[in-house]
Amino acid sequence: MHLPGRGTTWIREVGVGRPDEPPLVLLHGWTATGLLNWTACFGPLSRRFRIVAMDLRGHGRGIDVGRRFRLVDCADDVATLLDVLGIERAVPVGYSMGGPVAQLTWLRHPDRVAGLVLCATSRNFRSAAEPALPELALTRGVAGAAAALRLLPPGARRPLATAGLGWRTRALGLPEWAVQEVSRNDPAALLDGYRELQRFDSSPWITGVDVPTAVVVTTDDHVVAPHRQRRLAEAIPGAAVWAVDGDHTACVNAVDRFVPALVAACGWVCDSTADRRPPPPA
Repeated sequence: MHLPGRGTTWIREVGVGRPDEPPLVLLHGWTATGLLNWTACFGPLSRRFRIVAMDLRGHGRGIDVGRRFRLVDCADDVATLLDVLGIERAVPVGYSMGGPVAQLTWLRHPDRVAGLVLCATSRNFRSAAEPALPELALTRGVAGAAAALRLLPPGARRPLATAGLGWRTRALGLPEWAVQEVSRNDPAALLDGYRELQRFDSSPWITGVDVPTAVVVTTDDHVVAPHRQRRLAEAIPGAAVWAVDGDHTACVNAVDRFVPALVAACGWVCDSTADRRPPPPA
């Protein structure tokens, strides 16, 4: 799908949805793609919702990054996608890195956001308890590596993604098509994405979120600590929390627990936007 003035991306659109409910826009995590992150969720979600999953720029078949990857550009891509699809307001559903993209979509385009569902994500990803110097050195090293990779043409860069991420994809027990998905990632964009996540901090403004919000917490997460996920929920007025017994890859390796929680969270948010709000979960 071509996004005017921005580039060409890839989407998967499933389901019709109810006429009085906003569609869901599914935003994947760092190093993943729309298909890889959400494949187990398409069927269950589409029984009620119209859903659109997009590849974020630099990931999969997303927009070519160009000079550098920025989370704010991803948020603006979401708004442009809504324009192209003729969608007035939607519910961004963000997983891990998709969480900051969803939050920024609300910040930059509040009139387009009817609600939020934030999964395995946080207000920020840099720990104040970690020594600053090693972190700074690592971030600078990542920036240098990204710049070096951009000296290579995209066709020469993408095989590096297969080599670097293919083993992890296979280790999760995923099929070969999943390896092909990560092979489409731009390694330079992934490195920039790491740096962007280190810099992201929504704590100064996240308390202003004024739309129904659900937070799905992965309770055995060693990538985004559960206490960070809960602090995100505590910072958003009226946010409801669903806890999932799983790690950071629960969307693919604990689908029996993650998918029902996601469906319930999305249902609660959409019911809330239509004044059908049930009590939040205990």
